Order: sequence, then C-alpha cells, then structure tokens
Amino acid sequence: MIKGILRKSIEEAVKEVLPTADMGEINLEYPGDFSHGDFSSNIALVLGKKSKMNPLELATSLVEKINSTKSAEITKVEAVAPGFINFYLSPTFFAKEIESISKKQQYGKGESLSGKKIVVEYTNPNPFKQFHIGHLMDNAIGESISRLVEWNGADTKRVCYQGDVGRHVALCIYGMRLLPEPFPDETQTLSKKVAYLGKAYAAGSKAVKDDPSLDELIRSLNKKIYDHSDGEINELYVAGKEWSLLGFEEIYQKLGTKFDRYFFESVTGPIGLKLVEEGLEKGVFEKSEGAIIFPGEKYGEHTRVFVNKEGLPTYEAKELGLAQAKYDEFKHDIAITVTANEINAYFKVIVKALSLINAELAQKIRHISHGLLKLTTGKMSSRTGDVVTAESMIVDTESRVMEKIADREFTDEERKEVAEIVAIGALKYSILKQSPGKDIIFDMEQALSFEGDSGPYLQYAYVRAMAVLAKAATKKAEIGDDSVSATGTSADLQRLLVRFADIVERAGKEYAPQHVTTYLVSVAAEFNSFYANNPILDGGPDSEYRILLTQATSTVLKNGLTILGINTPAKM
Repeated sequence: MIKGILRKSIEEAVKEVLPTADMGEINLEYPGDFSHGDFSSNIALVLGKKSKMNPLELATSLVEKINSTKSAEITKVEAVAPGFINFYLSPTFFAKEIESISKKQQYGKGESLSGKKIVVEYTNPNPFKQFHIGHLMDNAIGESISRLVEWNGADTKRVCYQGDVGRHVALCIYGMRLLPEPFPDETQTLSKKVAYLGKAYAAGSKAVKDDPSLDELIRSLNKKIYDHSDGEINELYVAGKEWSLLGFEEIYQKLGTKFDRYFFESVTGPIGLKLVEEGLEKGVFEKSEGAIIFPGEKYGEHTRVFVNKEGLPTYEAKELGLAQAKYDEFKHDIAITVTANEINAYFKVIVKALSLINAELAQKIRHISHGLLKLTTGKMSSRTGDVVTAESMIVDTESRVMEKIADREFTDEERKEVAEIVAIGALKYSILKQSPGKDIIFDMEQALSFEGDSGPYLQYAYVRAMAVLAKAATKKAEIGDDSVSATGTSADLQRLLVRFADIVERAGKEYAPQHVTTYLVSVAAEFNSFYANNPILDGGPDSEYRILLTQATSTVLKNGLTILGINTPAKM
C-alpha cells in the first residue's frame, strides 16, 4: 500500500513538471543505508536521460511538487546526487505497520503469483542408489522454492522424479551377486537394507569399470529389467525398489518435505519413446548407427542419443516423457526443475528438442541448477562407494549439536528434539544462504555457530523473542497499554520488519531463497541489538510498543524460517 502512495505522488509530480513524459514503471528500492531514507526512486535519472535534463535538477523540481502535497505517511522527501529521490516515512506509519504485523500470523503472504499453477520438481534420488548429500542440497533448494511460490499465492505441486529403471539398476543387481554378505531378509532393519543396496551398486560399478567386457552383460540385464522377463531378477528389483522408496520417505519426513506426486522412469520412458518416434517422422530426430539421436549441433547444442541400439529410451527420452506427463496431470503454467549444474548442457538439449516437438510446453520450463555440496575432502562419488549419505551427515551434525548443548537444562527427549531441529536448520541454511549456482563447502563449526550467519543464530533469535513474550504475558498488568513509536536502536528494527513482504515477493519471483536468508540475518542482528539496548519489560513509556516490536520480530523470523523449510525449537 505504501508503495502505491509513493508511486502516485511521483506520478502526479512528473505530470506537472514533464507533462508529456513517458514514465513507464516507477521503480522504488530500499536504500542500502537507513540514513538514505526508507525508499528511493531513480525516476529523475530515467526521465532526465530521455528529456536531456540534468537528473539532479529534475529530482529537485519533483521533490518540490511532492513536498507540497505529500501524504501523512511521509515526513521528508529529498533529492540527492546524481538524481535519486529519497523518501522518509513517519513514526506513525511504522507504529501502525508493527501493530499489524504483530497481530497477523501469516504476515508476508502475497498474491503476486495468484492464479498460477506451478510444479516444482526436486530431490530426485534414484532407487537402488543412496540418498547422498547432493540430494540433500537439491531438496533444501527445491522445498524452499516451493514454499516461496506458495507464499506468493501460486497453486503449488511438489513432484519427485526417480530412476527406477536404467543402467544403475542393472549395476546394483549385478553387484548383489558379488557381495559376500547375503541378500537381507525381513528381520533386517530398513537402514541395513538400504546400505546393502549402496554397497551392491558400488560393487557392480567397480566391477564393470575394472572389466569393460562385462558391459554387454549389464546391457542384457538392463533389458531384462525393462521387460520383466526374469523372475529372479524381478524379485530382487521389487524388493530393492521398495526398500529405497521407504528409506527416502524417512528422510523426507525428517526434512519436512511431502511430495504431491512421484514420477518414475519406468512410466515416463514409454511416453518419451512415443514422442521421439513422432519427432523422428517430423525430422526432429535422426537415426544413427541403430540408435535415434537429436542432432543438437544444428541448434548450437550437442548431439544426444534419445533411443539406444536396443530400442530403449535413454535419460533424454524419459525427460521428454516426464515433461509431457507432468503437464497431462497438472496443466501447469510453470514447471520448475531443480538439479545440479553438472547437467546444464544436457538439460538445454532436452528443452531444445522439446521446443521442436511442443514449443508451448517447452516455454513453461524453468531450470534452476545448483553447485555441489562438498566437504573438506571434496566431491564424493557413489561410483566409488565413497558416497557421503544424507543420513550420515544429519547424524554427524546432530551429534555435534548434542555436544554444544550438553550443559543446558533439557530432558533427554528435549535434547534430542532440539539437536535434530538445529542440525537440519544448520544444514539447510548453509545451502540456502547463497545463490544456487555456487558450490558449497560445508563447515560444521561455522554452520552450528550461535553467532552470525547461520541457521542456529536465527533460531536462537526467535527463541529469545518468544521468551520475552512469555514473560510479557505474565507481567501484562505492570506494563501498561501505551503505543509510542520506537526510538533509537529500535527504529532500525521496525524499518526492517516492514520490508518482509516485499522480500518474500522478490524471492518468489526470482526463485531465490538467498534473499530471505540475507534479510533474516539482518533482522536477527537488529533484534539482538534492540534487546541488548532497550529494557523491554520495564513498564516504561515505550514498553508496550517494544513488546509489539518483539512480537512482530518473532512473526517475521518464524515465517521466514518456515519459507526456508527450517523449524524453530521451543527453547535452545
């Protein structure tokens, strides 16, 4: 609402100073420094260039007009070099906004994507392989993007795409024959069953790497898995797939993800195969040495095989089938796919091929790629069996949290709950705090710090705010009921809090959770400063307003962390 008021005041001033000017969209930004006001516009720079006027002189003229008719929400407007217009808002405006935030649990929800149906595909672990730290990274980003578009009003569907057929399955089943340990029976725990699959996959992969002559055997095994022609193999396949999916569900529950739909390559493969055959007739694809390829060089991409010599659809064809299957089910406006950036070039080929088959569907695709999650030893590979599983990383992080909170007064149950919430929050925050395209080296000590740029730092600020509010509830009669606006260090806190809805809107439009993390750290820092320098519960003239500020802070921190997929403990 305040942006609308400011834009209207600018628009009316421009009409008086430059009646024939084409304003276009009036840009309003938050200044990086509070001393430069609450909003800033570059309209004079834009129009000065078009009209060949000095931007600062134009800004000065516009400010004179705005000041002559400014609304009660605006205390001051100034023109500054080289031509910016800065707006300062009134204490009364902030007081009303803080009171509104403190009473609105869902503060930050918007409608910028209302009416849009958005499908977000992410995580995508393959059965018969372990859920590793790369999947953890993919899940954190995809879940947060899902929540961002939801908070901006989109009808959001979460989907997971899994390779339940293909060479990796054949390698795993072949590896089962190589392991000295027996195939797990029903008395074994799910964790041991999943670990067995990981060992089998690594063993099969290593065997074929050491002896390339086994490749033909793997091809034959792969074909039997596709056509279900071998009873013994089918039994191993059904059991392995079931174990994998159950294991994945346990991790999703811990991470706070619930998918609306699972798609499998065994289903999308036939759909993709049909699309390739139709595209072959149209000249989109070509036959080459018994396979069907997409000649990507013609379009500035590289050539990929879509159907292999055995007549089976490759990953590429299955992806085409997935795109079609998702649209058939959801009739979406946008389909977001989150993957590692290792497949950027491959994904471009998929989208290009799809654009020649179904241009409208291809235009709906948004590919968000992320870097790798690394430890100090570098990237891990499931092909060598040296994979770092998500489960082991979570357990290790939880153990470190347990050590950090060992001297705090918790019951055993509370300690375990806090350790899990803080550990997962630390992992997710470490992933989400920077733009998705970059690699991340996970530093556990930094990630678990209760000070600075970390998930626990935000969780602790929230717990601190809630503790203040709990005490305020018991001292209500002593505090009184005034509503004086904040002063001193608290003034910057209130100015930050009212920005939350805009931050969520921007992050949702850009699919960029890092905007939320950066903002929340600023809020936590300002609240901690406010807490240290202002006696909130002293019963003084500003006490009631400071409680409102604390309530608004808790709301913003809670909602921001929720968007990031991070839970908040009751105490820390």
